[in-house]
Amino acid sequence: MGNRGRKLLDLAAVVAAAVVASYGFAVLGLPSPALFGGLLAGLVRALGFPGSAAVPGVAATAGQTVIGVAMGSLVDLETLRSVAENWLAVLLVTVGTLALSLGAGLLLRLQPGISPVTGAFALIAGGASGIIVMARDLGADERMVAVLQYLRVLLIVILMPVVATVAYGAASGGGAPDSLDAGPGWPAGLLFTAGCSLAGVVVGRLVRLPVAALLGPMVAAAVVDLTGMGRGAEVPGLVESAAFLVIGLQVGVSFTRDSLRTVGRALPLALGAILGLILTSAGLGAVLAATTGASALDGYLATTPGGLYAVLATASDIGADVTFVLSVQVLRLFVMLLSAPLVARWLHRPAGG
Repeated sequence: MGNRGRKLLDLAAVVAAAVVASYGFAVLGLPSPALFGGLLAGLVRALGFPGSAAVPGVAATAGQTVIGVAMGSLVDLETLRSVAENWLAVLLVTVGTLALSLGAGLLLRLQPGISPVTGAFALIAGGASGIIVMARDLGADERMVAVLQYLRVLLIVILMPVVATVAYGAASGGGAPDSLDAGPGWPAGLLFTAGCSLAGVVVGRLVRLPVAALLGPMVAAAVVDLTGMGRGAEVPGLVESAAFLVIGLQVGVSFTRDSLRTVGRALPLALGAILGLILTSAGLGAVLAATTGASALDGYLATTPGGLYAVLATASDIGADVTFVLSVQVLRLFVMLLSAPLVARWLHRPAGG
């Protein structure tokens, strides 16, 4: 077998292992199981077997574009109307969350081997998948960013239902049943995904948009949704999972034993920073509730720093105002992702510059 054949066989084996791991994580109910599965399979491949491995550049770019479209499609007119009703309070809380995230991330600079931009990106609250996708392009260590971003998401997913029940008196089963409207179907979803991906990348590169493969399709999908041209089309679930798996693999195969040790040394400090971020975000939720007239529970869910889909599932299950929660969470996601290139440029500037 030639060298090319061995590389293809190696890649096929890693992908197969990633699929199995993803299924296992899905059964366990972990967030973003495909990304976790790809990350684990890539990590085992990188550390357990000799020789380097790499995800083809075309596949990595395709994964970025699909994730961008998936994030952009979260925006709709109802969400914008909810934000518009309380725009100032929502904007201030969003900016406050960004500031808290950066402050918590910059604490990681106390740990040797972590650059300012890596520390900041590791704890930016909102759009964990998008932040991981753009980390490498913006000069951060994507391995550290991936591990700590999903440590944050995992902690939030575990703690959120407990806090909602104990601190806010929420009760499960109070929400409306899920809508049976599944949109126009997967063929339209594929067309929507391909069209927004292509248009977003082309326009993004023409206007020199940072991380054009992610942010271009995200903006394109948001425009299509807001103008009604998409008619409710979404990225097909299997395609979205494949994109997350590719990004997870890309991060996983880049690990080395030294980088893994650096991540391990940073975990105690990172855990404290994450818990502090969760607590202070709950304080911002109380401020948001007081200034908008929303319930304390809605304010808490709207400002929970991460785990968007888990937050929405919890809000729906306990009868919270899902539209309000979604509007704040989605606005924050867009602010975090669109401001990330500016944050990276600021953190990379020379001292005293």
